[in-house]
Amino acid sequence: MCREGAWVELTVLVTAGLFDSKQDAWFFYLENNMKYLKTRQAVFVSRPNRFIANVEIDGQPEVVHVKNTGRCKELLIPGVTVILEEGQNPNRKTKYDLVAVYKEGFGLINMDSQAPNKVVGEWLETKGYDFIKPEYTIGDSRIDFYMEKGENRYLMEIKGCTLEVDGVGYFPDAPTLRGVKHLRELARLSSKGYHCKVGFVIQMEGVDKVFPNEKTHPEFKEALSEAREQGVEVLFFLCKVKEDELYIWKELKG
Repeated sequence: MCREGAWVELTVLVTAGLFDSKQDAWFFYLENNMKYLKTRQAVFVSRPNRFIANVEIDGQPEVVHVKNTGRCKELLIPGVTVILEEGQNPNRKTKYDLVAVYKEGFGLINMDSQAPNKVVGEWLETKGYDFIKPEYTIGDSRIDFYMEKGENRYLMEIKGCTLEVDGVGYFPDAPTLRGVKHLRELARLSSKGYHCKVGFVIQMEGVDKVFPNEKTHPEFKEALSEAREQGVEVLFFLCKVKEDELYIWKELKG
């Protein structure tokens, strides 16, 4: 949807009483669309903590928000070119979000941790499901997506892959107890009549498979193997990655 078309549609939503103002509706649109509206390049300098980074824009220092609390040490190296999105909320503390990085010798990698679920949500809307509910609570877990098609019920957990080694994707880049828990929950629910899936969104081009990162978290590899044995389907979502956009173009079975 172009910006002008989005504005017209959101005006209709405000008129219908779904939002109090066009600004509220616009913020909602920005949070639910994987087209970055105002991007620019910067040079990465340092990362004082998980939430912010120091960059230089045209030689001037700037503190920006990092939209990924993971380590990303193989990506955020001093001197690399990063992509910033200018925030649309004038009341926020930082003007920009760091959403992508050019990895030396490879190319552009989207590292926005909110992006995988958003692009999968867009993808699922095109797949003929009768019902889709994100962030579905079942038992003591919250699974990323619950879907229905006819009498069939589906559960899918999403993982974003930003770690590349020699043209192959790996997950995770840091230990993930939450990821292990959800794989085991999917394995259990697979025997309860649910069609369970785990999808890896590959946030870079030129990579079409993801392996479990045994060196970083061997327990995740074990949980993934156990889930496969219980019938959990593994999917790879291949993406087109641009400085101002991310979208899925192909789905492969793992």
